[in-house]
Amino acid sequence: MRRIISFVLAACCLALPVKADQLQLKENAPDTYTVTRGDTLWDISGKFLESPWRWPEIWNLNRDQIKNPHWIYPGDVIALDKSGVNPRLRLLRDGVEVTDGGVGGAGGTAGTEKYGPRVRAEALEAGAIPTIRAADIEPFLSKPLFIQEGALVTAPAIIASEDNRVIVGKGNIAYIEGLDSSKGRDWQIYRPGKTLRDPENERVVLGYEAVYVGDAYVKRFGNPATADIVRSKFEVNRGDRLINTDEEPFAAYVPHAPDKMIKARIVSAYNSVNEVAQNSIITINRGKKDGMEVGHVLAAYRNGLWVNSELEPRKKIKLPDERVGLIFVFRIFDNVSYALVLQSTRQFNLGDVVQTP
Repeated sequence: MRRIISFVLAACCLALPVKADQLQLKENAPDTYTVTRGDTLWDISGKFLESPWRWPEIWNLNRDQIKNPHWIYPGDVIALDKSGVNPRLRLLRDGVEVTDGGVGGAGGTAGTEKYGPRVRAEALEAGAIPTIRAADIEPFLSKPLFIQEGALVTAPAIIASEDNRVIVGKGNIAYIEGLDSSKGRDWQIYRPGKTLRDPENERVVLGYEAVYVGDAYVKRFGNPATADIVRSKFEVNRGDRLINTDEEPFAAYVPHAPDKMIKARIVSAYNSVNEVAQNSIITINRGKKDGMEVGHVLAAYRNGLWVNSELEPRKKIKLPDERVGLIFVFRIFDNVSYALVLQSTRQFNLGDVVQTP
């Protein structure tokens, strides 16, 4: 069972840096909303805000709290407070406001329950509301997806199979050369995929996609080691490589925009040749080195076409780039990041721009 370790933090009045544009509430924003099972933080914020990624602002959360948000559970009531200069949300649990103030203490009111920062371990199934639906990205948290040049060259390799079959699958036995017994018995099988080149400079190789083939369980160590193929997405071949990877925890980060202008291009789309749509998983050509963080939200723009001028026959005019969606970054590497397309008004393409909203 996947477990999440997170600080439980109250929605206290520690404001984010002031933004030039004011928060825009939806015209039909409710006065209250009762959280139900299956909701996400993105869903809830979208009921109140025109820009769901600005969720932390309406809660007055500071930067650290954005990274470890206050947990919300089914049955909690979200109340919209318009009494101040800026709208804010209040969280009510069992009819009592959840805040950082103590009972009758500074920052609180009499009868207010105190929820101070503390560590809580929760199974995802227990019902804490996640940022986005785990099912949309979980398969991409336990697999490398992206590898540096040469990373698979020295990885353990399948050198033969039972009865010397050329290809094998689930239920067959494979023999593995170069496997390290100290790294456990559970391994994943990969082969090199397509080369990821920077759309801004095709001569720059960002890395390579790793094609997930299946899972293997080592039942006898040695050189070669003997393993059962316990899952196969594709046929397993001689020369396929094994990687021992740990699952990354399902992050509880709240969507937020980068602090600075970040502009990137779409490098690839999982299971797609060229077009990108809502719920697609995409790769962009910016990563840790560029200041990308898990939880960053970027706006996607479709490149404007060049068309012939009607007034000057030999002249071409570029149409404006049009904003077509929002993406949520959930996994980062040094030079690239993986993101989920959370909103799209129409399909867009590889090479299109994503940037700070």
